[in-house]
Amino acid sequence: MEINKRFDRILAIMIQLQSKKVVTAQELADRFEVSLRTIYRDIRSLELAGIPVYSEVGVGYSLVDGFRMRPVLFTKEEALSFGVAEKLMKNYLDKNLSGQFSSALYKMKAMLRTTDKAVVSTVESKVLMRSKTELFNQELPEGLSVLFEGISVRLCLSISYQSVEASVPSVREVEPVGVFHENGFWYFVAYCHLRLDYRQFRLDRVHRVDLTAKPFERQHKPLEFYLEKQQQDLETLVKVRISVDQEVVKHLKWERDYFGFHSEVEKGDQVEVTFMCSNLNNGFARWYMMFGDKAKILEPDSLKETIRVFARENLKNLDELQQ
Repeated sequence: MEINKRFDRILAIMIQLQSKKVVTAQELADRFEVSLRTIYRDIRSLELAGIPVYSEVGVGYSLVDGFRMRPVLFTKEEALSFGVAEKLMKNYLDKNLSGQFSSALYKMKAMLRTTDKAVVSTVESKVLMRSKTELFNQELPEGLSVLFEGISVRLCLSISYQSVEASVPSVREVEPVGVFHENGFWYFVAYCHLRLDYRQFRLDRVHRVDLTAKPFERQHKPLEFYLEKQQQDLETLVKVRISVDQEVVKHLKWERDYFGFHSEVEKGDQVEVTFMCSNLNNGFARWYMMFGDKAKILEPDSLKETIRVFARENLKNLDELQQ
């Protein structure tokens, strides 16, 4: 059994070496949950089998240019994942990128055994992805594709962006750093030539995106660096504490992260919820009014005053409608 397990791991290492230009020993050890010593031994086995593995100390492993192994058949379990993967990608990718993924998947399906093709077909007919969240501006079917292209070839993008505060979109030239999905939306981090700083943009607020011929002016750090920096900047945010009825708080979990959710503590029939908020008077205040009849603001006082203003305006509008 151990022999079969080692054979499968060595074969998987071989496939991974073909899938990337350089693969580190630590990367392989983490994936297969084995020691570095085990990875060194497996690589040596590949070399003894005649596989031209090139290694460089401090860099990693790669295959000699031009070497290719014959295609490996997919397992039944891997084939089953195709049916689910395509439905997921159609739901989470824009129209352009989803079409490209489907095209690639058709090529992979062509390599399946006849029996596995029937299995995949059966699974596909039983999977349905339903979501009311609009991940993309429907007038921008190529948004993700252009973003990925800009990142890969290091060319600036020209975007028309509708921020929450602005009444009309603004045109900006940006250097995209990376893309991530969070709280039901796609975001990307980019260096903005207008603001002369790194900014986070939500993709469904982009009305137009074009790839320019202008190369990046800067060398950017990995995406994780800028996301971690955002976390470290929490002291610039406003602390908000509210007390919410137990019966209501469970319904807030789907959106609370978007408004800077930090922690919650149960106190009898109430739950004290803390936020670190970046858009207090417009974003958070308007969200709070959706459930404000079942909650109390503990801090800050400025939020209380904003809610009072909104409430007066609401009453004024109601009175005008009744006249």
